[in-house]
Amino acid sequence: MNNLDLREKLIEELYAKELFKINLFGWEIPVTDTVVVMWIVMAFLILFAFFLTRNLKPVPKGKQNLAEVIVGFFNSFSREVIGHHWRPFAPYIGTVALFLAFANTISLFNFLPGGEFLYRLTGLDFLRHLPENLLKPPTRDINVPVSLAVLSMVVCIMGGLGIKKPGPWLRSFFEPSIMLFPFKVLDYLIRPTSLSLRLFGNVLGAFIVMELLYLTIPAFLPAPLSIYFDIFDGLLQAYIFVFLSLFYMAEAVE
Repeated sequence: MNNLDLREKLIEELYAKELFKINLFGWEIPVTDTVVVMWIVMAFLILFAFFLTRNLKPVPKGKQNLAEVIVGFFNSFSREVIGHHWRPFAPYIGTVALFLAFANTISLFNFLPGGEFLYRLTGLDFLRHLPENLLKPPTRDINVPVSLAVLSMVVCIMGGLGIKKPGPWLRSFFEPSIMLFPFKVLDYLIRPTSLSLRLFGNVLGAFIVMELLYLTIPAFLPAPLSIYFDIFDGLLQAYIFVFLSLFYMAEAVE
């Protein structure tokens, strides 16, 4: 493969591809592979949560123990960072952390059958449009990190308004000096930018490195490196995102 072919192949893998369109009241809404992968991650998490929380018992055992470990971990994590106001934020943090953990590492499951196989299996025509290597991190699309970062800042603002009440929360913009007001407002614009670009840049960088390895060297050699780039780095970026979000929430409710 020459340099031009390699460059074109890499660019093709980087950009979100339109798979099909949904007609809604005369409007055609394009659906990209990023959106489909997000649907897959969300469907998996919903089914996983349903499986773990069926038939809950007063004395946990089996899969209920796993559910309580997961919930307890995020409750404890939120409590350590935020303090005694942790409870309203823990469900959001747990949901985002699990979504990012699965979304950032989903390329590990690209060995699963693609659209043509699923179409033959189910007969559903829209599945035919799904590519073979569909499962790529949706966070490589800048729209996903930006949306999550903006949502985190909305949670920060709503938490500040709900816990501190509107008056004290608005006064905090002028404390300890009125001169700090423009900088505190600017802070609410810089933080989502920083959150989104950090997540996007690291996931995209790891994705590019792994794609280059898969395109240039034999298939079995990238496998050990995928432990770092696909698993460790993906989970690390999920942790950093939720930790910084919790830190900003803690500041908002102080």
